[in-house]
Order: sequence, then C-alpha cells, then structure tokens
Amino acid sequence: MKKDRSNCPLTSALDIIGDKWSLIIIRDIFLGKKTFTEFIKSSEKIATNILANRLELLTANGLIKVTKLPNDRKTKLYYLTDKGIDMYPIIYEMMQWSDRNLNKKFGSIGTELLKNSQGQSTKKVISKMTSSYLNTREEILAKVK
Repeated sequence: MKKDRSNCPLTSALDIIGDKWSLIIIRDIFLGKKTFTEFIKSSEKIATNILANRLELLTANGLIKVTKLPNDRKTKLYYLTDKGIDMYPIIYEMMQWSDRNLNKKFGSIGTELLKNSQGQSTKKVISKMTSSYLNTREEILAKVK
C-alpha cells in the first residue's frame, strides 16, 4: 500500500489528479471519449505509456471504471464513476480561470465549452454537463449487459 505523503486533503487529491494528464482524460471522457484509441487522438498528444499509466491510476482510485462490449472483448470502454463525475466542477472552474486570467487563444474544445456556457450560472452549467454524462454512462452500461 502506498504511503500518503501528507494528511492534507489538497495533497491527497493532487496525488491522484495533480499531473498534467489526469484531468484531461476525465475531460475527454465527459466529452464522449471511451476507448484508448480515442484518448490517443486527443489534440494534447499523450504518449501511450503515460495514458496507460493514468488510466490505471484513475481506475485504482475509483474515478473511472473499465468494461468491455460483449461482442468485442478486446476493446476496453472507460467511463466515469460518481467520484469521477464529481471532478467536473473542478475542470469547469479551471477552464473559467484560464479564460479570465491567461491572455491566450484557446483551442476548439475549450472555446466551445466556454461559449456554450455564456450567460448561464456555473451551477447550471455543471448540472447540465453532469446530467448529460450520467445519460451517456447509462448508455454505455446498457450496451455491456
């Protein structure tokens, strides 16, 4: 069992999601990516060994689960647990912070998400996104039954 480096809640969270890839993977799952191949095609260009490691870390810490389709036992489908879904407010707030404080042009993923949320409360945006993902997760789980 891995020893905690600190008993601070922030440190504990950063031990799981504090690298530069874990929140991107969670974001991509929210946006509909489900397979290793789909994650590899992200514009951020994550290396395959790092992706495999982060998927394993997120699975071991209960943020994602993995399943396979009955008719395709080779392809793994990754989906968020409730714990993983609870990360969306953090992702959304970080995107808003970047939009407000970093003087740069963002790519299509961030721009589209921020544009679609204009004029809505943060609470409403987060609620809509998490509800939408819960429907997606139900569709995934219905396919594997």
